[in-house]
Amino acid sequence: MDYVMGEDNMDTNSDGDHVVVVGGGVVGLCVAYYALRSGKQVTVLEREPEAGDNCSAENAGMVVPSHFVPLAAPGMIALGLRWMLNPESPFSFSIRPALIRWAYLFWRHANKSHVDACRSLLCELNLRSRELFVELSTEFDYGLVKRGLLMLCEKTQTLESEATLAAKAKELGMEVEVCSARRLKEIDPDVDMAVAGGVWFKEDCHLSPHAFLSGLREQISERGGQFIYDADVKGFCTEAGKVRAVRVSSGPCNNDEVDAEQVVIAGGAWSPDLARELGLSLPMASGKGYSMTLEDPVQLPRVCSILTEARVAVTPIGDTLRFAGTMEIGGRNLAVNERRIRGICRSVSRCFPKFQMQHFDGVNRWAGLRPCAPDGLPYIGPVGPVASNAFIVTGHAMMGLSLAPVTGHLVAQLLGGGLPDIDIAKLAPVRF
Repeated sequence: MDYVMGEDNMDTNSDGDHVVVVGGGVVGLCVAYYALRSGKQVTVLEREPEAGDNCSAENAGMVVPSHFVPLAAPGMIALGLRWMLNPESPFSFSIRPALIRWAYLFWRHANKSHVDACRSLLCELNLRSRELFVELSTEFDYGLVKRGLLMLCEKTQTLESEATLAAKAKELGMEVEVCSARRLKEIDPDVDMAVAGGVWFKEDCHLSPHAFLSGLREQISERGGQFIYDADVKGFCTEAGKVRAVRVSSGPCNNDEVDAEQVVIAGGAWSPDLARELGLSLPMASGKGYSMTLEDPVQLPRVCSILTEARVAVTPIGDTLRFAGTMEIGGRNLAVNERRIRGICRSVSRCFPKFQMQHFDGVNRWAGLRPCAPDGLPYIGPVGPVASNAFIVTGHAMMGLSLAPVTGHLVAQLLGGGLPDIDIAKLAPVRF
């Protein structure tokens, strides 16, 4: 349901708390959904058109409790430097002045003590989010498949490293199994694999991102939420330490203001621009990733997987098969680098020998930006004293979809003035 402007202004919520959510990606939609469930009145401002290319729609579609190690982890800098020498590798870093602070903070956090301090929190967030995904699947159908995830390893050395990680996952209470190549064939007999072995994280899931987003929008509309598309948010009107309106300068709200009693910034890679308007410097890098979806794959796995060495995600979505990967740290340029695409395709053909390079000819290449905080943890919490009624939710990196429901749930608790039922002090946007 589109937002209908009044004669004088855009506020149709004279009663109750009106929450304006800036950003209509999966995180923003989950915030809107849970805010509505808690009794709030909600307007979602989305910069794309109604049928636009939302960044969340073409991602890997994975729910990953297995991902309890933050992006800033031991060995990542050395690995990243090696990868930068290979134009087909899964990683690149564009050196620019705006990223100097981010790179320094990443270096400061890429150590064992940081991982040890964060893994329990990330595990708790992911497992709670999985519970919420299961609950949401009873509200609307979005193709949730609960068969786990396979971390596939081409090399024995990689498998040994993943087995060490699996042992830590077991310590956190996860269901996990280290598998030989023969065991992998038992788990997923529908696809040929040329790998040394893998790790099966049994609580992971996968789904259709498009169906999930569509279902959320329908649920929001049915609960009275409003949408404004083509909404280019330029800033905020503040008064007495609070945001009283959001300034929008395009679409149906040209040069207008959207009145707000509370504001949630969920603008993904564009969130730092909006945070700056409220006096908060938010270290963030945009990590470009690609995906390709084969409509008629030569084989269709039953279980989603990640090709560990290549960092490529493989997700069966209905009768289609999606491949997603790369992390190009840099600006907001969405141009497709075909050499990175070739790297994805080569890794697929190595691990799944039935797939050949020509199977990807003519397949649409999609690119999107992941918002990456320098410590590998998302930003969830209040902006600070300049705007006591404003909150920021971004920086989820590769786990935006996976953590979206728990993020929405926690933010709804914050909007209601209560304490979140998970301690998220480490995720405070003002932590840097």
